[in-house]
Parts: sequence; C-alpha cells; structure tokens
Amino acid sequence: MPKPDDLKFSDFTTGEKVRIAALTARMGKRGLADDGTGNVDISDLQKRIERIEKTALRRKNKK
Repeated sequence: MPKPDDLKFSDFTTGEKVRIAALTARMGKRGLADDGTGNVDISDLQKRIERIEKTALRRKNKK
C-alpha cells in the first residue's frame, strides 16, 4: 500500500511535468558535457526538482 507521502506521476500538473522533463534533460546534458572527471555539479537542478515535488506533495495532502 502506498504511503501518504508517495507521489505518482499523475499527482503533478502538466506544467510541473514539463518543467521536470526539461530539468532532467539539462541534468543529462551536463552529464554528457563532463570531461571524464566526474566533477559535474547538478545539485542546483536537483534542488529545483525537489521544490516541484514538495509543491505537488503539499497539494496532494491538502485534498
């Protein structure tokens, strides 16, 4: 049984889905641009996705 804090893809609005897809693509692009050192910083993009997830979770738990 899913926990109340589990998010499904259907819990996101269309705009949030698009933003998450774009941010994920940017994370992949940064990863491909790595010169083999592994020193790519994607934490800023991860934090933006986490904020979107928190917003969706708040909206889901409000119902």
